[in-house]
Amino acid sequence: MVKGKVVVSNPSGLHLRPASILCRDAMRFKSKISFKTGNTIANAKSVLSVLGACVQCGDEIELICQGTDENEALKFLIEEISNGLVEE
Repeated sequence: MVKGKVVVSNPSGLHLRPASILCRDAMRFKSKISFKTGNTIANAKSVLSVLGACVQCGDEIELICQGTDENEALKFLIEEISNGLVEE
């Protein structure tokens, strides 16, 4: 299991569009991927779980990746969240 913290830079936080981008990106990996914000733990592969965490711009989240590709997943997702989860 690996963990890493990142500040959400998307101006709308993790609302519908950035939440769906995060989930799509997390689904690329075999590892279990979740994140913690405050006392809430959300499944990064579930849009409803991500939305339910109510993450705002500027909030710090701790990503938790566990599985065969955990290091790659953590590195990729931290970079994507830092860059604002924008569509390409």
